[in-house]
Amino acid sequence: MATTSKKKKKSPPPIDENFLGRMEGALMALRAEIVDNLIASNEDFKEIMDGTEPKDIADIASDDIDRKMLEAIGTQELKRLKSIEAALTRIKQDKYGHCIKCGKRIPQDRLIAIPYALMCIECKSEEEKRNR
Repeated sequence: MATTSKKKKKSPPPIDENFLGRMEGALMALRAEIVDNLIASNEDFKEIMDGTEPKDIADIASDDIDRKMLEAIGTQELKRLKSIEAALTRIKQDKYGHCIKCGKRIPQDRLIAIPYALMCIECKSEEEKRNR
């Protein structure tokens, strides 16, 4: 009689508390930096919008380009801010540092480089290949 054994996914050991504390601090610093940048961008955007004096075509085109660049920067920063908030939530839920696809531990070097990383390098590479 053959026995079937189901392999249980071993969960990686918990992340070192010191490292976790450093990452939480790094995430909070990134969050503060992004919020400051968004506030500054918003002030720049207000200046562009408030400058309603008559302008020639070149000034109008220049203002339009500035406005579009600020909007693009704001959109990117908002995405990063959401990722950072999600990472801070994962820390509170003891899920930080684990790949959301395969469950393996994300290497510390990757987390230092991208503190809000969701996936290990292998899973992220696979996803990028599929999205090309």
